[in-house]
Formats: sequence, C-alpha cells, structure tokens
Amino acid sequence: MTTPPAPRLRPRRPAWAGRNYTLLTTAAVVTGLGNAGALIAAAFAVLEAGGDGGDVGLVAAARTLPLVVFLLIGGALADRLPRHRVMVAANSLNCASQALFAVLVLSGEARLWQMAVLSALGGTGQAFFSPAAEGMLLSSVTGEQAARAFALFRMGMNGAQIGGAAVGGALIAVVGPGWMLAVDSAAFAIAAALRALLDVSAVARRKPGGGMLRDLREGWHEVISRPWLWSIIVQFAVVNAVVGAAESVFGPLVAEEHLGGARPWGFALAAFGAGTILGGLLMMRWRPHRLLLAGSLSILPLALPSAALAVPVAIPALVVVMFLVGVSVEVFGVSWMTALHQEIPEDKLSRVSAYDWFGSVAMVPVATALAGPAEETFGRSASLWGCSALILALTLAVLAVPDVRRLRRRGTTPVTEGGPAATGTAPEQVSPR
Repeated sequence: MTTPPAPRLRPRRPAWAGRNYTLLTTAAVVTGLGNAGALIAAAFAVLEAGGDGGDVGLVAAARTLPLVVFLLIGGALADRLPRHRVMVAANSLNCASQALFAVLVLSGEARLWQMAVLSALGGTGQAFFSPAAEGMLLSSVTGEQAARAFALFRMGMNGAQIGGAAVGGALIAVVGPGWMLAVDSAAFAIAAALRALLDVSAVARRKPGGGMLRDLREGWHEVISRPWLWSIIVQFAVVNAVVGAAESVFGPLVAEEHLGGARPWGFALAAFGAGTILGGLLMMRWRPHRLLLAGSLSILPLALPSAALAVPVAIPALVVVMFLVGVSVEVFGVSWMTALHQEIPEDKLSRVSAYDWFGSVAMVPVATALAGPAEETFGRSASLWGCSALILALTLAVLAVPDVRRLRRRGTTPVTEGGPAATGTAPEQVSPR
C-alpha cells in the first residue's frame, strides 16, 4: 500500500493582501529601487556637467513645476478613467524620459536645458500617476486591517530605498550617474507591465460627471469641508518645500564638500529608508486611536536633518538622525493614509489625493529654485537653520487645530458618498475603538 503524496503547501497571505494589492506593492518596490538612486544621480549629473547649487535647484524645480500644473487634472482623470490605465501611461512616459536622460549623460553631451526638459517630462508623468496610484491603493483594501496593509505597503516601498539609495550612491561613485538613470528607466518599464495586470472589474462604475470643472469643485469641497485635511495640506505645502530644498540642493553640496561625496550621502538616505522599515513594523502593531495627533507629533523630528546639515555633523551622526526621522515619518504616513481611507468616499479618492499632492509640492519649485540664491544671500548654514524653524512652527500650528487632535480611528470600511465623514465635525462624533 503506497502512501499518498503529501499535499503541496501554498504560501499563505493575509486575506487583505489580494491580487491588486500584491501587484501594487511589487510595482512600488521596483520603482522605489530605481528612484532612490535616480534622485541622487540627477543632482550629481548636473554637478558633473559643470553646474553649481543653483543649477541643481533649477533642474529639481523643472521636475516639480509640471507636477504642480497637472496634478489636479490627473486626479480628475483618475476618478473618471480606469486608474490602472492612467498609471501605465504615466510609467511609460517616465521610462522614456529617464532613458533619454541616461543616454545624454552617458554620452557626455548633456546640457542643463536638456536635463531640465527631461526632468519636466518626468514630473508630468508623476502628476498623472500619483493621484491614480493613491486612489487605487486606498481602494484595494477594506476593513480593520487597512492600516496594517498600508504599513506593509510602505515597508516594501521604503525598504527599496535602502538598497536603491546605497547601491545607487555606490554605482554613481564607480561608473557615474548615467547608468543609474538607465536602471531607473528599466524599473519604470517593469512597473508599467505589472500595473497593466491590475484587475478593475470589481470597481463600481463611476457616475457620469458634469465636466472637469465640476469634478474639481467636488474634490475641493471634500477637502475644504474637513479642517484636519486642509490644515495638514497647508502645513506640508511649506514643510515639503523646505525639506526638498535641503535634501535635493543643500544635501548633495554638503556631501560633496564635507562628507565625502555621493556614496556617504547615499548611505544617509538609506538610513532614512531603514528607519521607515522600523516605523512600518511599529505601525503593523500599534493602532493609535487619535490618528492625526500621533501622526502630527511624529513630524516634529523632521526638523533634525536640516539642523544636522547646517552644523554639519559627521556622517555617522547624520546617519543616526536620518534613521530616527525615518521612524517618526512613517508613523505619520500610515496614520495619514488610514485617515484618508477611513474618511474619504472611494469615488473621490483620486481627486482628494490630487489636492493633497498639489499642496505638498506646490511650493517645492520655488524653494528649490531659491535655494541657491538663499545660500548666496544668507549662507548655507543660516538657510538650513531656517528650514528647521519653519518645520517646527508649522507643525505646532497644526497641532492647535481641534480636528487634528480629535480624529479617531474607526474599524469600518471606507465611507461611501454621503457617508458620516462629509463634514468637518465628524471626527468629534466618532467613538474610539
């Protein structure tokens, strides 16, 4: 009598980690690996071409300006069209622009205006991608485990920053920034193929709208009716601007002059990514009842990296600072995603995400373009200390908003149109779990 073969065990995954969630997470990891190094590569490509801090800032601003211009349109389109198609088209544009950027840098013929134009194309792709991607992700999970799903997603995405930044910095130091840009182009191609496989058959058809302007007005109403939402958007309009200037302009310059170049700066950025992994593990288990109170308090340490660069501290101390900030920022990130998932109707997720992104990046082109002139006028150290002071002041102001302190976690699925979160008073009416 023969013994029947043992049944093959299939790897088990949580019920909330469905096909779409898995594809979205995998694609985010792939692009995260490429983007982490490409951000460093773009700055050092400008420096190798003979540019200075002002030129680095202008190229960074060229990427962000079309992002600001097209974000709201991208959000409206993503709530009208199948979101995965918008994502694939945007990834394809990013793939092409980064490939051409790589060819120009590798040929040694890259000019400042060419790098600015290609960065602008990359920003255009991101403008259409980001609202669609966030809406797709927020609608891919339901129930009480949403926060855990978002924490795991962010762990995968941020985990890619560790390898991407460290390997990217080393690759740039050994063979130059052009090859890192080529890797980023390939990553976008792979991600586009994965996102083309997303299944949207279960997504309810959206009601025909009355035009783009009406869609934008509806999204604006969702934002302005919630004090916790618009106050944090205003906060990050400035916070992201000064952080962007510090990391994309001042950071590479400090690294080049005091820390040893691209490799140690890449390790510092990788330390931030490592901190987000620990923060993600924390948020897999910790479920703060007051979502945005915990999240906003965790933004206060974001003032530390600018201060560390202002000194400047040695690379080991900078690595520690970036690691601790990574942990605290992840607490905010998961709390913020959970709040949006809980409070915003599914059919308006991309439009609200677009306003969120718009506020987050609107001031970045100005800050990055003015970073060079600010350095010449006030000095690099004083400019960096000013960045820290702004972050602290704005975060304390947001903590004074009652709805930020009172919004509580609910163990329910996302609201539908006309649900309980339609007014700014909803956070006070929700009982803690």
